[in-house]
Amino acid sequence: MASSHNGRHTIILLQNSPSRATRTFMDYDSIGQAMDGICGLYERKLKEINPSLRNLSYDISDLYNFMDGFADMSALVYEHSMNAYLPYDRQWIKHKAFNHLKRLANGGSR
Repeated sequence: MASSHNGRHTIILLQNSPSRATRTFMDYDSIGQAMDGICGLYERKLKEINPSLRNLSYDISDLYNFMDGFADMSALVYEHSMNAYLPYDRQWIKHKAFNHLKRLANGGSR
């Protein structure tokens, strides 16, 4: 897809456990903001587990393990040309998160 990541409304669908009652969603104005949101969820969890740590650090495998801990995780991304949301799976989210973090590590903007 040649479409830019900016301005593509993105909905992240999460289910914490096999119970359908744990379904929730988060929505963002772009794919990049959605990846920031997922990283933020993980960072909040790390802070809960390690409240005395001042600086958090983790690698991509830690983030992938966090993502794999959800019973279900997917994304719906708005595609302007179709005037519709396209579904993407957990692997797509992992790929986008990796590229997003790599861009940030190389001095790119959020």
